[in-house]
Amino acid sequence: MPRIDEGLVERLYRQANGERWRVPVSRFAEALAASADRAFGDRVPGSRELDRYLASLHLEDVALACACAAGDEAAWEHFIREERPRLYRAADAIAAGGRARELADSLYADLYGFDNRGQGRRSLFRYFHGRSSLATWLRAVLAQRYVDRLRVERRVEPLPDDESAAALASPSTVADPDRSRYVGLIRQALGRAVSRLAARDRLRLGCYYAQGLTLAQTGRLLGEHEATASRQLAKTRRAIREDVEHELRVEAGLNDAEIAQCFESVVEDAGPLDVREMLGDPTSPPE
Repeated sequence: MPRIDEGLVERLYRQANGERWRVPVSRFAEALAASADRAFGDRVPGSRELDRYLASLHLEDVALACACAAGDEAAWEHFIREERPRLYRAADAIAAGGRARELADSLYADLYGFDNRGQGRRSLFRYFHGRSSLATWLRAVLAQRYVDRLRVERRVEPLPDDESAAALASPSTVADPDRSRYVGLIRQALGRAVSRLAARDRLRLGCYYAQGLTLAQTGRLLGEHEATASRQLAKTRRAIREDVEHELRVEAGLNDAEIAQCFESVVEDAGPLDVREMLGDPTSPPE
């Protein structure tokens, strides 16, 4: 985790009103460092870049999440009072008839956390990094859990008969000796490009491409209009394409012709590319 100047931590702590929830400054500093580590990965940001990033966070929500994760009673009462109605409205928007409300209710146990054999509380709040508001993050977590439930339900559906039109075709054999190398490069570049997306963009891609939801269903899950979901998907696709091309050119040292061959190899047969694997780990909720 990046080291954050103590003076900056103190200033951000006051801005977050951390004393209201009796959050220790050291715990607040750990949350800031974890957020920065998640955002920058292996890259070490400059001091100005780090300062700008931390100042952009929803600091009051970070402090509240720290207090709730520690089990502070006043913080929990505030959280339940303010967030439960919003979460229920989000659940009703996702699935009419209350089908998603049970998922909303089940979140609270995971958010409260539990004692792991004397090793301290393990709360779902540890995945909240303040890049979005707490309310937005909760809606995203709820939407992800609903998608996960749909995924489980689909797993028990019977496979099509071998003779049916829905049966999967056998993969074709490709003689191109460079194809496996190109597919490997694309896989690595695509995986990194997807990992650098915002959690909301990854969730939107997962709903539409990995889960096969319609634009309207995807929009409802994320609280967006169908047209907005469509525009955001197009924007994300362009960003991924540019990111992949940049990595193939800079990191792999390919020229324009080789980059074109990489994309052609995947278009012909995606092979081992697993969209679901790249678009998210259900144990790692969006920030």
